[in-house]
Amino acid sequence: MTTSRPGAPTGWVWRVLAGWAVGPQPLVGIALCLLAVVYAGAVHWRPEWFAASGLLLVLLVGAFVLRWRWLLVLVSFVVLLTVGLAVAAVVNAGEIAVLVLACGAVVTFGVERERLGLQGAPGALMLVDLRDRLAAGGRLPDLPAMWQVDAEVRSAHAAAFSGDFVVAHRDGPSFEVVLVDVSGKGQAAGVRALQLQGALGGLLGALPFERFLPAANRYLLSQGWDEGFATAAHLTIDLTTGAFRVAIAGHPPPAVLHAGSGRIEVLDPPGGIALGVVDDMSPGVVGGVLLPGDAVVLYTDGLVEAPGRDVDQGIDRLLGVVETVVAARPGSAHEVLAGVRAAEDDDRAVVVVRRR
Repeated sequence: MTTSRPGAPTGWVWRVLAGWAVGPQPLVGIALCLLAVVYAGAVHWRPEWFAASGLLLVLLVGAFVLRWRWLLVLVSFVVLLTVGLAVAAVVNAGEIAVLVLACGAVVTFGVERERLGLQGAPGALMLVDLRDRLAAGGRLPDLPAMWQVDAEVRSAHAAAFSGDFVVAHRDGPSFEVVLVDVSGKGQAAGVRALQLQGALGGLLGALPFERFLPAANRYLLSQGWDEGFATAAHLTIDLTTGAFRVAIAGHPPPAVLHAGSGRIEVLDPPGGIALGVVDDMSPGVVGGVLLPGDAVVLYTDGLVEAPGRDVDQGIDRLLGVVETVVAARPGSAHEVLAGVRAAEDDDRAVVVVRRR
């Protein structure tokens, strides 16, 4: 059993910066302003040794460790120093333009962070913790030796957050896994995905199969999000008999590989509107039995949708990859995703459950 999540740089850098920002903001702000003054003096003293663009480093540090008020103070200092250097004729027009643009970018960054309620490096650290929680919530439980499950989730453009996520639960011989695709992509979708993942993680295993997606729909409607819909595929398997059921809510149809015949069956039950669209939502449900060697593949639309290509063509291409990768050998979700070679402008996720 394996699982992978969207990649991102480790959080130690953010934690170091957060440690610097824990102290009194006036002390940190004054220190950075003094550093800017000292560096500007060095530029004035030896412009051939010190480039004025080095003030960008001071702005960069300030952008991550200072809160809004002291960030404005630092930017104002840098602007005044730039004017002073320009009057002294030790900087050229290109350097002035770069510093002015950098100040504008830092102010824009600070305004957006203030709007979101994120305060300095601790706010960035909070986003790192949110990303880590999203990864932890997608862990898959261990299954008996005769079963295998793994998942692969990749975010659009390798961002740290993904709108696709997995929730799984095992209670004795009963195993459930849910693959969800939240509307949107990137950080905005990732934050909504984290909130929804926490709610679905609490519901999964606590509600009967028939009530799970309707309950998820009610929760999503209660949030009142601007982009308030999501698609989902809910799979439950009896690990003793291999009997399974899949409930679909606006999600791409799962595929079942029948090892005995080599046939791939597309599970596309009627009905099943997306979550968060209408109050009275009933998922489409279909079932069957997994025999030894059979596998179920769940996936999100990022694998089969592309500009200029019909969705059915994308599904046919995916099925060809499943036949090659999963039927020929115990192919992993990673191999399926790699074989499809989907564009990276959308979140993508695959779950493969196999009975050995």
